[in-house]
Amino acid sequence: MLKRMFTCFLAMAVSLALYAQQQPGSSDELKKKQAEIQREIDELRNTLKTTKKNTKAGLLQLTMVQKKLRLREQAINNINQQINIIEGTISKSKNEIERYKQELDTLKQQYAKSIVYAYKNRSNYDFLNFIFSASSFNDALRRVQYLRAYRLYREEQAATIKNTQQVLHDKIASLESTRKEKDAVLQKQEKQKVELEDEKKEKNEILSKLKAREKEISKELTAKQRADKKLKSAIKSAIDREIRLAREKALAEAKAREAAEAAENAKKVAAAEAARKAAAEKAEREKAGNAASPATSPAATAPIAKAEPKKEAPKKPASESVLESTPEGFRISGSFESNKGRLPWPVEKGNVKIHFGTYSIEGTKLRGNNPGITLATEPGAVVRAVFEGEVSRIFDIDGNWSVLVRHGKYFTVYSNLSSVSVSKDQKIAGGTMLGRAAANDEGNGEIEFLLMQENRNLDPESWIRRR
Repeated sequence: MLKRMFTCFLAMAVSLALYAQQQPGSSDELKKKQAEIQREIDELRNTLKTTKKNTKAGLLQLTMVQKKLRLREQAINNINQQINIIEGTISKSKNEIERYKQELDTLKQQYAKSIVYAYKNRSNYDFLNFIFSASSFNDALRRVQYLRAYRLYREEQAATIKNTQQVLHDKIASLESTRKEKDAVLQKQEKQKVELEDEKKEKNEILSKLKAREKEISKELTAKQRADKKLKSAIKSAIDREIRLAREKALAEAKAREAAEAAENAKKVAAAEAARKAAAEKAEREKAGNAASPATSPAATAPIAKAEPKKEAPKKPASESVLESTPEGFRISGSFESNKGRLPWPVEKGNVKIHFGTYSIEGTKLRGNNPGITLATEPGAVVRAVFEGEVSRIFDIDGNWSVLVRHGKYFTVYSNLSSVSVSKDQKIAGGTMLGRAAANDEGNGEIEFLLMQENRNLDPESWIRRR
C-alpha cells in the first residue's frame, strides 16, 4: 500500500515539473530569448564598429546605440526573470526536502515499531501456536495470509524508506545545482550591468559628437525634409490617380451592367407587348367569327406581361476601398494584410537609421517627421519588392529614382535608388529586384521605405519581420 502511494506521489511530482517547464516564461524559454537578444546585440556591436570606422558620428550610430541599450535592458530584465524562477525553485526544493525528511522520519518510526513487534514474536512456536489456535481451518488460512501480508508490509516499508532516502538525496543534489545556477546567472547579471554602463558612456560620446556637428546634421535633415515633401507630393498624385482610375473603371463597369440590364429588360417588355398584341388580334378574329356568342375570349383579357423590376445589387460596405473593387485587388489586399509582421526587408543587409513618425535627436534641438523608415545599407545594394503587386509609377526625386508598387489598396515606396530594374505597369512577384540603393553624401548606401494604405502612411517596422 505504501509503495503504491509513494509511486503515485512520484508520478504526480514528475507531471507537475513537466507542466511547469511548458508554461510561458519558463526557464528554457527565457534562456532562448536571452540568446536571441545577445545575438542582436553582437550584430549591432559589429555593425557599429564598422560604421564608426567609415563614417562620422551621425544618426545611424545614435539609432544603433539606442537600440543596443534597449536590448541590453531587455537582457537584464530577462535575467531578473530567470533569477525569480530560480529563487522560486530553490524555495520549493527546500519545502520538498523538509517534507521528505518528515516522511522519512515517520517511515522509520513505523518500521522500527514493526521490527520491535517482529522481534518480540520471533519464535516459531509463537507463529505455530497463533496458527493452530484457530477455531477452524478457514480461520487458520486467514491467519497464514495475515502473517504473509505482514511480512510483505515490512518489506514494502524497507523499500519505501530506501526510495525516499534516494529521492531526498536527489533533491538535495538538485538544490545545490540550482544554487550554483543562480550564482552563474547573478554573474551574468553583473556583467550585463557593466556592459550597460559602458554603452551609456558610448551613447554620451556619440551625442557629444553629434552636438558638435549639429549645424551640419541640421542641413542634412532639412534636405531630407525637402526631398520627403517632394516624395509625398509625387506619391499622393500617383495614388490619387490610381484611385480616380479605379473609380472610373468601377463606374464604367456599373454603367455597362446597367445598360446590359436595361437592354435585357427592353427585350422582355417588347416580347410581352408582342404577346399582348397577338392575343388581342386573336380575340378580335374569334369575336368576328362568333358574333352570337357574348363571351369574351380569355386571351383578350389576358394580363399584359410586365418586365421584372430591376434588382438592386447589394451595397458594398462604406469602408471598402475602390482599389479592392476587382477580385484581384481584393485578393492581394487580403494577402498583404495577412502577412503583417512577416514581410521581408527590402534590402538584404540594413539597419534603421531614422524610424517612422516624429523624432528628435537627444541632446540637440533637431526634430523631424519621417513618412517611412530610412534604411542604411551598402552602396549599390539590391532593393527588392516586399510583396507581389504592380509597378504603379516610377519618378525622379532630386536625381534619384523612386518606385511605387501597388498591392491592392496598399502601396510600398522604394526611394533613393541609383537605378531601376522594372517598368511602369509591370506585374511583379515578391522579391523582384526593383533597383539598387544610391549613396548619400558620406558615400554610404541609403534608401527610404514607405508603406501606405491609400494615402495614409503606416509604420513599415510593424509590417516587416524582425531581423
